[in-house]
Amino acid sequence: MPRTEHRTIDFFAEDALPAPRTTPAEAEHIAAQNLGIAAHADSLGSQQDANFALRDGAGSVLAVLKIANPAFGPVEVEAQDAAADLVASAYPELRVATVLRHPDGTPRRTTVDTDNGLAVARLLRHLPGDALSGPRHLSPGTVAAMGTIAAKMSTALRDFRHPGLDRVLQWDPRHSDRVVAHLARHIDEPDRRTAVQDATAEAWARVQEVAAALPQQAVHLDLTDDNLIRRPGSRPPMPDGVIDFGDLTTSWAVGELAVSLSSMLHHDGVEPHHVLPAVRAFHAVRPLSAPEAEALWPLVVLRAAVLVVSGRQQAAVDTDNAYATGALDREWHVFEQAVRLPLPVMTRLITDAIDLAGVPVAADVPELPLLRGIATDGIAVLDLSPDSDSMDGGAWLDSGAEDAYAAAALTNGAVATATRYAQARLSGAPALSARSGATVPTGIDLRLGLAAVLQAPRAGEVLAAGDGTLEITHGAFVLTVSFPATAPAVAAGATVKAGDDLVHLAAGSRARLALRRSGSPEVPSLVRPEYAAGWLPLTADPAPLLGLPATDRTERADLLERRGAVFATVQEHYYASPPRIERGWLHFLLSTEGRSYLDIVNNVTPLGHAHPRVEQAVARQLRRLNTNSRFHYASVVEFTERLTALLPEPLDTVFLVNSGSEAVDLGLRLAIGASGRPDVVAVREAYHGWTYASDAVSTSLQDNPNALATRPRWVHTVDSPNSYRGRHRGTDAARYAPEAAAVIDGLAAAGHPAGAFVSETFYGNAGGVALPDGYLAEVYAAVRRHGGLAVADEVQVGYGRLGHWFWGFEQQQVVPDIVCVAKAMGNGHPLGAVITSRQVADRYREQGYFFSSTGGSPVSSVVGLTVLDTLRDEDLQGNAVRVGGHLKNRLRVLANRHPVIGTVHGSGLYLGLELVRDRTTLEPATEETAELCDRMLDLGVVVQPTGDHLNILKIKPPLCIDTTAADFFADTLDLALTQLGHAG
Repeated sequence: MPRTEHRTIDFFAEDALPAPRTTPAEAEHIAAQNLGIAAHADSLGSQQDANFALRDGAGSVLAVLKIANPAFGPVEVEAQDAAADLVASAYPELRVATVLRHPDGTPRRTTVDTDNGLAVARLLRHLPGDALSGPRHLSPGTVAAMGTIAAKMSTALRDFRHPGLDRVLQWDPRHSDRVVAHLARHIDEPDRRTAVQDATAEAWARVQEVAAALPQQAVHLDLTDDNLIRRPGSRPPMPDGVIDFGDLTTSWAVGELAVSLSSMLHHDGVEPHHVLPAVRAFHAVRPLSAPEAEALWPLVVLRAAVLVVSGRQQAAVDTDNAYATGALDREWHVFEQAVRLPLPVMTRLITDAIDLAGVPVAADVPELPLLRGIATDGIAVLDLSPDSDSMDGGAWLDSGAEDAYAAAALTNGAVATATRYAQARLSGAPALSARSGATVPTGIDLRLGLAAVLQAPRAGEVLAAGDGTLEITHGAFVLTVSFPATAPAVAAGATVKAGDDLVHLAAGSRARLALRRSGSPEVPSLVRPEYAAGWLPLTADPAPLLGLPATDRTERADLLERRGAVFATVQEHYYASPPRIERGWLHFLLSTEGRSYLDIVNNVTPLGHAHPRVEQAVARQLRRLNTNSRFHYASVVEFTERLTALLPEPLDTVFLVNSGSEAVDLGLRLAIGASGRPDVVAVREAYHGWTYASDAVSTSLQDNPNALATRPRWVHTVDSPNSYRGRHRGTDAARYAPEAAAVIDGLAAAGHPAGAFVSETFYGNAGGVALPDGYLAEVYAAVRRHGGLAVADEVQVGYGRLGHWFWGFEQQQVVPDIVCVAKAMGNGHPLGAVITSRQVADRYREQGYFFSSTGGSPVSSVVGLTVLDTLRDEDLQGNAVRVGGHLKNRLRVLANRHPVIGTVHGSGLYLGLELVRDRTTLEPATEETAELCDRMLDLGVVVQPTGDHLNILKIKPPLCIDTTAADFFADTLDLALTQLGHAG
């Protein structure tokens, strides 16, 4: 259709909008002859326009040549360029693809002839960096940044006016219903066509309910992953650039956000709840009104429907357009995700996320209890939450746990049992799953010890009645009762009054009670915690129908904030938004939402969380005695005897303390006191503790960025003997030992002989890196020949974790003078020890006396004995060999698939997976590692980074971990690395 200067597009007046068929050679000619730029043209994708990157002889992009669809007139292009300039001026931190201009300020723009008529061609600023398009998973920070950009765009364009905005576009959500009706015929599959039409009808009806209250303004309307450009070098990808104002028009302002949200839904691993950071970020910059929040997800569905029908049409009329045809599967996936949950659920989820959710509505108070003749005090309420004692001992893993709990209550005299509404059930949590389980109940499960009659709690209408099911109105709600295949006492369509019989249930029967708002979609009996805030507002607590109090759902959500207010912030917590963990079992951590996480970081609990032998031993001892070690009792003797029996001669004397920091501090004091020399040599990139002495010899830059510059004068450091990324690598790592010995010799020659050399015996803080063979033998010999002592820090790696060796120093075939140990000793109980010779221990008398109130207490000693017994009886050191070896092999295989894996360190169940950006330069993949840890958490695994560059996954799970769990970790790691774009 011929275009005039001021005429704008009306999509419904056009038969189709195929992109201009311009070849790269033609684009080069246009650029040179019409726009004054000689360059090589590379075609870029577009659905309705023709775009080319113009490169110089060196391949650098000079500009982007954009040839608009001939259906778009000059006034529309002028509006787009003016809007881009406005946004760039309003938010200088955003990079915007503005039109390039001549020295006199006029745009570098022209009109060219195409197969479909005259079209506007212009040069646009090229933004370095890739688009966010593609399947790569979008991390929460990226999603939030997309929401922020949408909000800034909305704010900048709020008062923008231009004749070129008066357009009728297929992408304008105000025309979504017409577009789908017009183009649905292009969907060949009848079932998909029907699904799109039905979803459109429902979403359009929802939007129309609030349409009059939706503000309208100029909108970019295409802030998708294709048009948001990542900041070069940003990791994870963070957008700061905006291109393609081609869909600029006037529409509902909230549509800006809806378009952006829809584009997130095709990315790997992204579910609807993953877009909420974008909603919050948008709302923080440009607050959404209540009507906009109500319209948002219906607009996402409408956008998805339009994408599907438009993509099918474009592929049909523009068969050579690889961009359009290649997007068809992605667009269908967007639609599937958009309609994955009912509209009311997603709307409530959104309003909850931005604090616009209303107060939950309770159902009407019943006139009579639903259970006739059963007193409230005869109903036992079952607590199936993670905080319940009924979940102790791993009961949550037993599929029959709920039945056993209910049966016990009935045996103990209850007439009936009832579960709690909206309280997450740990009994429904899958142990190993990359997807959270449906753990939040939307109703109540009832079990009867006696025969009972369910009666109408108030007048109502029977909506449905059949074997095993009954639906009856209850004020503004519908009461659903599910029960064994028994005919109810009422028929569908009947009207009942309070007290009328509904169904007769035999003793031992079960029934499920649920209340949902009239007109709401069907609600599952259990929902996933991520979506509970969307489902629960559609329901009400049935407990009052039984005469029971409703579940208290006013739990404070500010626990993390309260922690920050009273807990020193230097005591950090894992993750920016951590799950609340209140229970552990074996190698699992359990959240209050009923999510099970595989624990890959806890070397504090080698036996596994909540080991019954430890719990029973502690409880038994606490019932008897707990005092300090100056009293005379057997357990402290028995424990220290057992401990020294595990060590070679002459290590026969024990000091008991409470932590690894205390153990290292005391070990250094013993060495300095016995040697009479105050100087200490420590290894760089190590962490030993937080006390004055242990912190002084800690040189980890992550624990203290100024570690090397702030060391006391008595601390001297030697190179980190890291054979992978240290100064000497591979076989050259043999040079570390003589160089360290030379430092020690040099100190002695300078009149400052070292009183101690302290190091981990297996380089734990560096990610489980084995020391070079013979390293400790040569360094220990050097310090000893000058009268110093060798202090071995076994806090992290000792107690069988390495598998082949109980102590790390055994791998080096040396015997230290002093051994410091903690962590694993108490399986979570504060317990540490220093073991040395009688000769060294006795020298401490010259410094005074030693006393620790709880170090070596009866409880601590009993815990220590129990841990040693269990390590032996359950062969956990052997398990470290078997499972650790299997896991290390799995991780090595993953390295073949993911170039970001540089190497796999470690032994047994102290492993380290080092991530690098380049296997030659070994540039640390620090940000990638952090992103990976966050993604792993979302997939059900707790794992954290370590090392000076925080680019190593520390893999040190409880020693009870089994092969199934190890395989789950490896499989999940593979999945996460793939989703994050690291597959080779």
